[in-house]
Amino acid sequence: MPLALIETSHCNVDLKPAPIEPSWIIEGNPEARNCALSVSADRAACTLIWSCTEGKFNWYYDCDETIVILEGSIVLESDGMPPQRYGVGDVIFFRDGAHAKWHVEGYVRKVAFFRKTNPVGLSLAVRVVNKLRSLIPRRHDPAVQRGVGATAR
Repeated sequence: MPLALIETSHCNVDLKPAPIEPSWIIEGNPEARNCALSVSADRAACTLIWSCTEGKFNWYYDCDETIVILEGSIVLESDGMPPQRYGVGDVIFFRDGAHAKWHVEGYVRKVAFFRKTNPVGLSLAVRVVNKLRSLIPRRHDPAVQRGVGATAR
């Protein structure tokens, strides 16, 4: 069955337990929960809602992750980055390979966008292919249908 081209969800979903690796916990008893909202066809990208109760813990990133804090606040610390507080509306990008110390102050809820990274050579090849594809007009491109950019005869 083909995947829908447009999927919808909502941030108010039931979250299921998603325990933090016990060896990563520094202080407290943080309890994390999550729920997947979407997954790309190639499974290289996904979106989820994640929440966590108060505590301090390490987090090691094995893919690119962008988060938007929906509720609560955190203090993040990392090598070369002093502790800084983030709250509702803040957007943070963690690159694959990053490490951060999280201090959840009471409670935090976020939406997270994950993308698995490709090896450098493969990433370059994908960018080249995408650039070549962008040079070919598509049938469903509204600009092509209106004749925008087309040479008049």
